[in-house]
Amino acid sequence: MQYLDLTFNTPEENLACDEALLDLLEEGGHDEDILRFWEPEEPFVVLGRSRPAAVEVILETCDHLKIPVLRRISGGGTVLQGPGCLNYALILHISPNAPFGTIASTNLTIIETNRNALAADLEIHSEMAGDTDLAIKNLKFSGNSQRRKKKCLLFHGTFLCHFHIPLIEEVLTMPQRQPAYRQHRPHTEFLTNLRVPTHRIKASLKGHWHADHPLKNIPKDRISRLVAEKYGNDQWNMKF
Repeated sequence: MQYLDLTFNTPEENLACDEALLDLLEEGGHDEDILRFWEPEEPFVVLGRSRPAAVEVILETCDHLKIPVLRRISGGGTVLQGPGCLNYALILHISPNAPFGTIASTNLTIIETNRNALAADLEIHSEMAGDTDLAIKNLKFSGNSQRRKKKCLLFHGTFLCHFHIPLIEEVLTMPQRQPAYRQHRPHTEFLTNLRVPTHRIKASLKGHWHADHPLKNIPKDRISRLVAEKYGNDQWNMKF
C-alpha cells in the first residue's frame, strides 16, 4: 500500500482529493491501495452525502464566523472539523469476498484494524461503537464513513486529537439520527480528544496498514476540476 501525507490549502481541495483518488483507482489509473492523511488548518462543516444543511447546521452562525459548509461524497452524519483533527482516507480495491465485500464487513475490518493499531502502539484502549465510531468509555473520538463504487471504495474518517469541541455546539444542531450509545448527549458530553500527537497516530496506522512507500502520482488536475465543478459550488454543497 502507498501513503500520501498531504494537506491542501482549502477544505474544498482536501475533500476533492479523496474523491479524485477513488476515481483514479476505480478507472484503473493506479494499481495499489492508498492511505492518505491530512490536517485542516481552519474550521469547516462537512455534511454527509444526503444530510440537509438547514436542519443540521446553524447556518447564520457559520456565516457570521466565516465557517464554510461543504458536502462529502460518503454517507454518515454532519461534523465540524478544524485544527486538532487528523483526517485519514483508505482507498481500497473491493473483492467479492471478505473483508471488503460488503458495507458491514468493511466497517468492521477497518475499524478493528485502527482500534488494534491504537491499542498496540499508543496504549489507547477503545471500543467500536455504533456502526463506524471509535470511543473510550462511550466518549467518541473517531467517526468514519464510506463510499463504494463497482471496483473500489473510499473509507475515510477523523481522529479528534486536540480539537476545540465547544465550537461544535455553536454551529451544529443535535443530529436527528443518533447511535444508541449517544443517549441524546450534547456534543460536549459525547466527544473527547485523544490528546496525542498526530504523527504518532499516522505512524501507527501506516504500520498496521503496511503503507510503506509514498504516492507520487497525485491527480492535481482532477482535484482542481472537482473543486470547480462540485466542492466549490453551492449546487452540490447545499443540494439538500
